[in-house]
Amino acid sequence: MYLSHITSPADIKSLDRSALPQLCDEIRQAVITSSAAVGGHVAPNLGAIELTVALHRVFDSPRDKIVFDVSHQIYAHKALTGRAFSFIDPAHYNEVSGFSNPVESEHDLFAMGHTSTSISLGVGLAHARDFAGDAYDVVAVIGDGSLSGGLAFEGLNNAAELEGGLIIVVNDNDQSIAENHGGLYRNLAELRASQGSAPNNYFRALGLDYRYLEQGNDVFALVDVLDELRGCDHPVVLHVHTVKGLGFAPAEHDPEAWHHVGPFDVQTGAKAGAHGAVAIDYAELTATHLMPRMERDRSLVAINAATPYIMGFTPERRDAAGSQFVDVGIAEEHAVTYATALAAAGAKPVLGLYGTFLQRAYDELWHDLCLNAAPATVLVYGSSVCGNTDQTHLGYFDIAMLGDMPGLRYLAPTCADEYLAMLDWSLDQHDMPVAIRVPVAAAEAVGADAADALATAPCAVATDYSQPSYQVVREGSDVAILALGDFFRLGAAFADELERRAGIHATLINPRFINELDRDLLEDLARTHRLVVTLEDGVLEGGWGEKIARFMGPLPVRVRCHGVHAGFPDRYDPDELLAQNGMTVDTMVRDALELLA
Repeated sequence: MYLSHITSPADIKSLDRSALPQLCDEIRQAVITSSAAVGGHVAPNLGAIELTVALHRVFDSPRDKIVFDVSHQIYAHKALTGRAFSFIDPAHYNEVSGFSNPVESEHDLFAMGHTSTSISLGVGLAHARDFAGDAYDVVAVIGDGSLSGGLAFEGLNNAAELEGGLIIVVNDNDQSIAENHGGLYRNLAELRASQGSAPNNYFRALGLDYRYLEQGNDVFALVDVLDELRGCDHPVVLHVHTVKGLGFAPAEHDPEAWHHVGPFDVQTGAKAGAHGAVAIDYAELTATHLMPRMERDRSLVAINAATPYIMGFTPERRDAAGSQFVDVGIAEEHAVTYATALAAAGAKPVLGLYGTFLQRAYDELWHDLCLNAAPATVLVYGSSVCGNTDQTHLGYFDIAMLGDMPGLRYLAPTCADEYLAMLDWSLDQHDMPVAIRVPVAAAEAVGADAADALATAPCAVATDYSQPSYQVVREGSDVAILALGDFFRLGAAFADELERRAGIHATLINPRFINELDRDLLEDLARTHRLVVTLEDGVLEGGWGEKIARFMGPLPVRVRCHGVHAGFPDRYDPDELLAQNGMTVDTMVRDALELLA
């Protein structure tokens, strides 16, 4: 076995050339086996193994700089740079991140988890090299799906003016996370069909040199073409055609479903079911709710940026929706501005984005959507401490980010019924942009230790959200608990424990509105309670609790805010992170009693 003896890229260079295909096979089997045990980005990694082996055979990392876009294809790179143990030894499967991480290795140049970045990084590295009068190669690897991101175009545009060398490898597997969309991909298809000789050439039109390699999974062909390009003195695009999911039949057959998966059976491809209580599938809930409305109302348009599954839009539903479902590709900025114009022209756009990717469209949210008061609906997915725990994909900064958007109404439902009621209200109103923080299923069990915590979700779901109005679920005294969205259940468990331990019957409130205050209720609470406690599933700094504390500062009541401190925790355990931030029921009860004393 070759892979178990690879401790650095130098070991790849010492292998006989004839050994390279077997090394690729070993990496492929290790990626499949380890991913079957712990999950991971299966299809994109399987398609880029030969390319990665060739890159490390030809170039001298870390002196030569290899930048992988988005990190969806980085497993082979990690295995070849001293981390093979994390793919071949089950005891070490979880010891490395699934994304590029400089803390792990000098061969990972940047922390990387968002897309379309590698070309800009490559241009910067090449320019810095030339400023220093140094001589090494810079290679930026980017997938065809990532080319739909505007940052990729900006990088290509700037790369064309470089006076030194830069190799841009376009890993073209004719797939994004789902299928590709946009005019660019018609040209890529023409280039593939013509073996790179089509007269229309996106890259040449920008002034870049261009090479094409059809055999993108032939390690010998890749080594040969990269050898030719090594040391080039100008920017060049190497366009290689690869197969997403290569070597694992289920992933080759359905690369969308195998882009990222949890544990699965290697022999059958059957994916492991969820353990524990069955949680609500909010993606499925969204699609089954929107589809009938779309049939009745042709002005309703669902929009997504390359992750249609988060809204429950399977290929079959996308086909059924036709032009009423629009995947803009990896282009969140365009998605927001496009939705703005749709709303301004009388359509009813519903844009679904992960919170961590919504950050990429901050300016468009502020300048286009909110400044123009466009009545679009934005569904924010995955925003929770209990969401994705990789530091590159943290989604719980959304409350602080959207909390000060002028004119935006940001709503936080606590349950499925409330979510659908807010969605319907937003679609029927015409006055303002509305964002809804879609509950995260993993967060539903937070605070559920108390026997009746789950039964305390608001039973009287409102249908009108035209004015900021908090819902008092339990009337009490002394302590008022304002528990936002996903953390309402944690607030209910907190209230139960206060009563059990100290006989305090706390007032429990479902705030529902993230960036607007129910001022009348807050003033009433200040007159009738000694302590107001806020709970939010997000960062404290700049968050929702701070708005409450600022408003109540002049009032005769103490305020205690609970949330997570801003930072970049990586692959954390959500319960441990909450405990570190004082957000266990026991800690919050002790804290409240000390403040009351």
